Amino acid sequence: MNILQQFRLDGKTALVTGCKRGIGRALTLALAEAGADIIGVSATLAADDEVAAEVRALGRKFSGYACDFSKREELYAFISKVRADHQRLDILLNNAGAIKRRPAADHDDALWDEVLETNLTAPFILSRELGGDMARRGSGKIIFIASLLSFQGGVNVPSYTASKGGVARLVMALSNEWAARGVQVNGIAPGYIATDNTAALRADGQRGADILARIPAGRWGAAEDLQGAAVFLSSSAADYVTGTILTVDGGWMGR
Repeated sequence: MNILQQFRLDGKTALVTGCKRGIGRALTLALAEAGADIIGVSATLAADDEVAAEVRALGRKFSGYACDFSKREELYAFISKVRADHQRLDILLNNAGAIKRRPAADHDDALWDEVLETNLTAPFILSRELGGDMARRGSGKIIFIASLLSFQGGVNVPSYTASKGGVARLVMALSNEWAARGVQVNGIAPGYIATDNTAALRADGQRGADILARIPAGRWGAAEDLQGAAVFLSSSAADYVTGTILTVDGGWMGR
């Protein structure tokens, strides 16, 4: 197999959470273009959603599901449905997430619980159940979408920072257990990407300017900037890469 063929995902099936928009949509399309069939899930995904049509236009299968990951009972029902509908899962991309901006002193239990459930607990349960199936089989790829706040504290987002710090450690914990069983577990930490999650920052003139001034690349990232990292970590080219967080941040963490 030549080096470019190692990046192909033909014959693989990938489950992408939060596939409907932003980073999740971009990564869904990247995996499909690389050859994978897609199991897509978002809280409000419809059967005729645009991302489904885009995947099918690439010649790949798309199976869509709606699930609110902040609700534990919905999550377990979704896992049961996926197991019933699909014989094999090769790639699990834990992308779905939530962010609630409020100072710590005003960050109430409901906000904390929703963000931790969505960003940390749900990805763990998905990985335990579906990644556990991979480990028993002896092969698979799991990718978590981490954050720059896996390494830094952030401002006015304590629940998000706690959840993404936990995601980074979870990547390492699962990798330590499953690397010898043929499952590679890694994370991608996006920098400041122009998506709905950063709309408030970009709309804040001074804060947005301060962020931009610190990015060595001199621009906000696009969701498409993460596509290459996701394909790489999903492919056989990354069979000896595990337990790491790959930053895609325009140089932010090197500043």
